[in-house]
Amino acid sequence: MRRVIIVGDIHGCFDELVELLEEVAIRPDDLLVSVGDLVDRGPAPGEVVRFFRERPNSVVVMGNHERKHVRGVFSYAQEITRLQLGDDYAESVDWMRTLPYYFENEHVRVVHAALRPGIPLADQREEVLCGSTKGERELATLFPDGHWYDHYTDAKPVVFGHHVTGREPMTRDGRIFGLDTGACHGWNLTALCLPDRTVHSVRAHADHWAATKRRWQLPVLKTRPWRDASWVELGQATERFSCAPDTDARRWLERLQVWAAGLQSTFPTLVTTAHRVADELTRDELRRHPAAKILFQALAGRLDGTSLARQCPTPRRTIDLAAALGLVLEEPPT
Repeated sequence: MRRVIIVGDIHGCFDELVELLEEVAIRPDDLLVSVGDLVDRGPAPGEVVRFFRERPNSVVVMGNHERKHVRGVFSYAQEITRLQLGDDYAESVDWMRTLPYYFENEHVRVVHAALRPGIPLADQREEVLCGSTKGERELATLFPDGHWYDHYTDAKPVVFGHHVTGREPMTRDGRIFGLDTGACHGWNLTALCLPDRTVHSVRAHADHWAATKRRWQLPVLKTRPWRDASWVELGQATERFSCAPDTDARRWLERLQVWAAGLQSTFPTLVTTAHRVADELTRDELRRHPAAKILFQALAGRLDGTSLARQCPTPRRTIDLAAALGLVLEEPPT
């Protein structure tokens, strides 16, 4: 008999996925369904995505983490995944765009996070199905004293992930199954097999999210657009990561802080240089100069450190102005 095997949130835990499928003795004709969140937090999102893309008889429901990549909503976890996937990132995201927000057959309904009881899946809001922040707020308003599944009365089982239930899955009345058992946090990866409704789990090898955050902190920091950050944002970032567990990351941030301070310390020199250049050029030459605005302010006696700082709110603006005035400033650390 062909089975339906539904797997909880994998979050890049490829080795655990392989072990779980061995545990359930998956066969080629079995339908494999993921509740979503294939990526982010774990060590091998590329391998997980590739597995589901290449395996016949596989379905992946859109999770809130896939949706973040599709919509370009980036936090630390998404920045890491983008680096982990490398050259395959754009193609992987294009594939994520094709994912359905639910799966249903004669045996089961599968969503990533939730549904509104009594409403057909085709009429559900995507935000609710995938567990976006907006969808979570909507459910909290609808069910202020409980959970959506407390009101689910249909005979057909519903399976979901998204909210970590602990090391063990949540099962109620043989109809409600919450399968996110925290694989990326070092707990378990869980599957439900239908139609016999058996549950299988394997233990995670490690707290993958903690390890992944440490492993990728420095590479992520190096990819951020520091040239276009404001001086305030630069200060906040270095303060926020000053206690980073990665020694190399802390040292690199110290170099970034020194670089930013060094650029700001050049403001008096830039003011002096702008006054000198303005005095040396004709008005026609000033109008054609790439730093014309600054030079005319200098010529009018209205350029000082305060006014220049307002016009150079980022490292890029400062470096570009210096270059226009014939000065070379340091680029950010690499």
